[in-house]
Amino acid sequence: MDKERQIQDEDLMDVAADPEQAHRLRKALKTLAENPNVGGKLQEMAQEVLSGRIGMKDAIQTPGYMDALGDRMNQIRRAAEDQTQAEREASREQFVAWQKQQEEQEEKERAERDGPTGNIVSSPRRGRGGGHRG
Repeated sequence: MDKERQIQDEDLMDVAADPEQAHRLRKALKTLAENPNVGGKLQEMAQEVLSGRIGMKDAIQTPGYMDALGDRMNQIRRAAEDQTQAEREASREQFVAWQKQQEEQEEKERAERDGPTGNIVSSPRRGRGGGHRG
């Protein structure tokens, strides 16, 4: 997948409410596509969308992909239900730390996208100032 074309955030604006949501969606798809623990139809769907071979709207209307997503959500729910109270507390703590790390990363990426680059060097424009006018 490294050499394939990759969609950009803008390519997800048909399903996203705003550019920030499109960015988070693309990031989530990338995580699904690259995580070897995902596998199966869910990973295939993420790879297909990221490569541009299928649009996100089409993916969410594809029964096999939505069944895979539903199955994964059920696995997560069952795993959460089977946790002990101590495991739940540890999971919450891990989630809070992970969420803080994600927010910091998002803030850094947002600053890089939206902020001044600082590295742009431009040469003086010709034709301005006292030159010839005619």
